[in-house]
Amino acid sequence: MEILRYTAFSDHPEGGNPAGVVLDATGLSDGDMLSIAAEVGYSETAFLFPNGDVRYFSPKAEVPFCGHATIALAAAHAERFGAGELVLNTSVGPVPVTTAVDSAVATATLTSVEPKLEPLDPAEVLAALGWAVSDLDPSLPPRVAFAGAWHPVIAAGSRDRLARLDYDFDQLAGLMHRREWTTVSLIWRESPLVFHARNPFPPGGVVEDPATGAAAAALGGYLRTLSLVETPTTVTIHQGHDMGRPSLISVDIGPSGGIKVTGQSVLLTL
Repeated sequence: MEILRYTAFSDHPEGGNPAGVVLDATGLSDGDMLSIAAEVGYSETAFLFPNGDVRYFSPKAEVPFCGHATIALAAAHAERFGAGELVLNTSVGPVPVTTAVDSAVATATLTSVEPKLEPLDPAEVLAALGWAVSDLDPSLPPRVAFAGAWHPVIAAGSRDRLARLDYDFDQLAGLMHRREWTTVSLIWRESPLVFHARNPFPPGGVVEDPATGAAAAALGGYLRTLSLVETPTTVTIHQGHDMGRPSLISVDIGPSGGIKVTGQSVLLTL
């Protein structure tokens, strides 16, 4: 068994969100995968089985779907076995992926499962974040969005509010565990098609993700369902800048169906 390390949503090792990748997880038990994910220490590690099944583990638990680890896995697979199309069988449904490789940089596009949206009373999550209702952008209402994993979407009214992230880790972790949320999608809208995002991930033992593909797909579904963009369109998400790991995520939102999330990925050498 070989454990690879890639960073997703960046074309250089100092950016993006690192993920562990195991391209052949044959014979690994749940305990084995959890132990490997904890040893790798990234927010997620993806494990691919020969039949196309893929499972995702944080250092603390299995997660249903992970976008950045999917991009990393697809990049690793393309570099080992050739670029093209791949269908990953995730616990939430099939996720098609297309890849291309140019020099040492791979580009991958995943198509999420059908997005969903639910109402959200933001009081508890705002209390855990230390935010007030006055900190929010009233044009982007709080909701819980899904495109493989559930993420509350909370829109800051200013870039400064987004930059000042200092939340109660245990309080937010407990709330997210009870609600079965994966990350909290904190966003600020710079312009109609450009967003900045931060994603706390305390259930995985991680303060913040520098790039979150599943949340990006969920945001695409959120924007379409609430008619906040005209479709088809492409939204750009900047993430990780406040952590010193800049990431770039492209989100293609069609009039129906899954949301396409595209990013570059490079191998990390330790």
